[in-house]
Amino acid sequence: MQEKIQMQYMVVSFSHKNVDIATREQLSIKEAQIIPFLQEINACESIRESILLCTCNRIELYVSMHDRKAAREHIYACFAHFSTMALEKIKEMAIVRLNEYAIYHIFGVASSLDSLVIGETQITGQLKSAYKLAFDNGLCAKDMTRLMHFAFKCAASVRKQTDISAHSVSVASTAVCMAAQKLAQNAQSLESLPVLVIGSGEMGRLACKHLLNMKANITLISRTQSHAQELALELGGQIHIESYERLAELVNQFPLLFSATSAPEYVITKDMLTQSQMQRWWFDLALPRDIESINDERVQIFCVDDLQEVVQEHKSAREESAKNAHKIVEQFTSNFFAWLQTLSVEPVIKHIRYLAKESALKELDRAIKKGFLPQEYRQSVEKILHGAFNAFLHQPTMRLRAASESHQGDPIIEAMKSMFDINDEIVMLNGYKCEKDTTF
Repeated sequence: MQEKIQMQYMVVSFSHKNVDIATREQLSIKEAQIIPFLQEINACESIRESILLCTCNRIELYVSMHDRKAAREHIYACFAHFSTMALEKIKEMAIVRLNEYAIYHIFGVASSLDSLVIGETQITGQLKSAYKLAFDNGLCAKDMTRLMHFAFKCAASVRKQTDISAHSVSVASTAVCMAAQKLAQNAQSLESLPVLVIGSGEMGRLACKHLLNMKANITLISRTQSHAQELALELGGQIHIESYERLAELVNQFPLLFSATSAPEYVITKDMLTQSQMQRWWFDLALPRDIESINDERVQIFCVDDLQEVVQEHKSAREESAKNAHKIVEQFTSNFFAWLQTLSVEPVIKHIRYLAKESALKELDRAIKKGFLPQEYRQSVEKILHGAFNAFLHQPTMRLRAASESHQGDPIIEAMKSMFDINDEIVMLNGYKCEKDTTF
């Protein structure tokens, strides 16, 4: 008998917790390369489906696979091929999680428990976008749809049952908070201060939103000017729009700057800088970074990894909420694996009942054909037979469902499938259908 190949989940992670921003830049997969990267990942016979999550804080690959060693080595090779980092260095830095540990990690990421800013609300949307991109391009299907469905439900439960996201927090809001602190140290405030924001994506939108709350005087520029205009209209504030072509000129006119583009290269280079006595604070919220390193004591540049001093101030206030949130994640992880086992047993139960019904009806038809039973009795006898095989199968069905929730569930289910000659193609006739997430 051929050994059954068991599907497993794996996470390969490079995050703010184990690698610095310069390393994450080297590993980051450019937006245009994500689909080719995942296609190469899925080319491995051991890997079934994959999702790539790239944010300013993490580069993580989520896969379903059946040979962990082959899958891991193939993933390392793909990162080496698509990045600027040596294979051996990738192997040294990667954190690999399997099955329960992988699921717990993904649920924690979706619930913003693994973020630089605990409780930030942006990560769930980023994960949804990563899943949708992979799904729409045929790079993930049933395995990851099941997983993401539970991950988003877990994140919603964490938000609902704890106050971890009671206050709107994000990398952008934390950067604005840090800017306000730096200004206060120099006897300045954000109110009416000229601020330049570069980029009209989600991070740029959040930066503008929090700067408006602080009553800053915002100038916004974007490669696509219409996007900047749409953002200004959406926020309803007094945001001044400037042309991207004026970037080199504008960066020298503002004491405070936030840059959050998705450009693959620097958008602000050191040759753009002109000498000035004005103290400048520049916040680079992008990955890869937008701002080239500049050696000028009048210009302080902060990247996402520099936000820790502000993050620590809020950490103690969220510790109790985080503990409760982790308990929710643990429960969802346990529920997910129990549910996966139930998925495999229900089609088996259904098919066993189908076989019992077919056998009973076949014998009923034979009895009528041979004259053992009048045709007019058929409906009544069918009801009796239905009740009989239901009563006979009730206890085995309950036992089989109970077994599916235990660690011994898989071999018991496989034995039942073997006894009744039920193959995986029959099981898949009742394939899983994910509840539609209308937030996409």
